[in-house]
Amino acid sequence: MKDIILKRVYDAKTNDETYRILIDRLWPRGMKSEDLEFDEWNKEIAPSQELRKWFAHKEERYEEFSRLYLEELKTKTEEVKRLQNIAKEKPLTLLYAAKDPIINHAVILKSFLQKEK
Repeated sequence: MKDIILKRVYDAKTNDETYRILIDRLWPRGMKSEDLEFDEWNKEIAPSQELRKWFAHKEERYEEFSRLYLEELKTKTEEVKRLQNIAKEKPLTLLYAAKDPIINHAVILKSFLQKEK
């Protein structure tokens, strides 16, 4: 598997030749579609609406959020496999809007994609 890179949508794009996937269910606040360079917007791999609202980026809920999101990912086998196949061919950039670079669903998804066979 090639590299999987995590990048905040608000950070400047680098010429990295990666396949760039927006992995948020909602469009990033304040971002114009023409300002975001991406290859795909994958809402399905994002946490469910209910889970996203419950988590609300509260650090004290992150452990439980991680567990619940992993359970959701285990039900999305076709989509997970598709992303893994892309990552076998070229580096993958997972784009997210969360402010915290450590406590967010992109970190969980990256780990899951790298571990699942």
